[in-house]
Amino acid sequence: MAIIGRLIKKTSEITHKRNFNKGKAFEHQLKTLEKLLFKAADTVFGKKHVFHKILKSTDGVSLYQANVPITDYDTFYKEWLIHSINGERDFTWPGKIKHFALSSGTSGAPSKRIPVTDDMIRSFQKTSVKQLSTLHELELPNTFFSGQILAVGGSTKLIKKKTHIEGDLSGILKKYTSFVASPFTKPGVRITNLKDWNKKLELMIQDAPKWNIGIVAGVPSWCILLLEKIVAHYQLNSIHDIWPNFQVYLHGGVYMEPYKERLKKVTSKEVFLLDTYLASEGYFAYQKTIQSSGMRLLLNAGIFYEFIPFTNEFFDEEGTLINKHKAFTLSQVKENIDYAIVISTNAGLWRYMLGDLVRFTNVDEREIKITGRIKQFLSLCGEHLSLDNIATAIQTVAQAKNIEITEYCLFAETGQQRHSWFFGTNNQLAASELISAVDKELGLLNDDYLAVRKHTLKTPVAQILPVETFYEFMESIGKAGAQNKVPRVMNVGQTEKWLAFLAKH
Repeated sequence: MAIIGRLIKKTSEITHKRNFNKGKAFEHQLKTLEKLLFKAADTVFGKKHVFHKILKSTDGVSLYQANVPITDYDTFYKEWLIHSINGERDFTWPGKIKHFALSSGTSGAPSKRIPVTDDMIRSFQKTSVKQLSTLHELELPNTFFSGQILAVGGSTKLIKKKTHIEGDLSGILKKYTSFVASPFTKPGVRITNLKDWNKKLELMIQDAPKWNIGIVAGVPSWCILLLEKIVAHYQLNSIHDIWPNFQVYLHGGVYMEPYKERLKKVTSKEVFLLDTYLASEGYFAYQKTIQSSGMRLLLNAGIFYEFIPFTNEFFDEEGTLINKHKAFTLSQVKENIDYAIVISTNAGLWRYMLGDLVRFTNVDEREIKITGRIKQFLSLCGEHLSLDNIATAIQTVAQAKNIEITEYCLFAETGQQRHSWFFGTNNQLAASELISAVDKELGLLNDDYLAVRKHTLKTPVAQILPVETFYEFMESIGKAGAQNKVPRVMNVGQTEKWLAFLAKH
């Protein structure tokens, strides 16, 4: 295995040198849009939105933006996607779309069906190889490269429908994984096919000593919980007692900062943390170097990006888009502004608004960080409180008080004109003391919040709960494990479920 490790290490070195500074130029985006329009020009969508005419234009981007409206999932589904799901060919992408990834996101909505085409799968495969090549920069030992990758994801078992196959994106991608790569990925089909998170967790704990894990990938909530359970079950000093080659954690989907202390408690060696921006709709960005925490956008991977400033000029108080055509390209963005991200992809999504908010930390390097969700912000009376504000305030307070707060949520009490907070921590602390500190920190971070707290927004209230309560809640609503995340800013439906759960427990 050491020989195989050296070969993989050498391959990653060559690939890393070839790709490190490629793909930053805006021209890649222009070529990507041109390729997308050319391929889909004769589809029903392409004909209606005059793709052939756009391709002949000297300013294709402007004409594309004028002719194709920005859309969200519900609108795109009703007008376009439903036809592809029903088996119609050449509707938004050439041919018949055979696979659809089920994704419920963080809004609590029923499962969305996201198209997955052969072109998209090839893009995912190429990007995965490129991302793994970045490991070369970490100067890891040869033994690491003979290790395995543990992907803590959803069920890979697919469901066959009349017109298509659907399931978790990881299951669709697994179907196209080379048999050469299979021995290097865990936990294996027997476990990944399971939908029951607790059963999957039990079997992963059982099989853990048989594996040689070098990389763990997945959402922090569930990955770190797994590591903690393994360490406790086998009465280990750290996870490195059985996985000495575990040195890389590929995370994504939530803020990693709150989980770092928990990870340190179950490890005895340095573990490199690399952020990833991947969703059912596409593979968008990943952290290319540990020297920079930003993730570099993938500009030549079959996705054309646009960005809408998350301001009152473009969105109303409910987070609804005002202008369905105006957006900025990568050549027009600025640093330290929150943007709603819009994508056009080789899976037949056109000017599709993901719902995520991103901020450019380095425009020249095309590096971003995720700052929240369009619908996950609080503005009960003009405070415009973002997920980034919330996460930063909690982390600052947690560090100052030397405590861990890895899970939390809040919602707006409209009748009381206040915010209601719930903190997940196993440390002893008065809820009034904690919320007072967070309230003060939010005022320092957000001028709007400070202003409304002086006049209209009442003092927030809080409860402290065991961290496990949040995971039990996710299990109660059928969202334990996989890519599911605890909703931070709860909408009305989520709030009702949360309060009902707490009342019973």
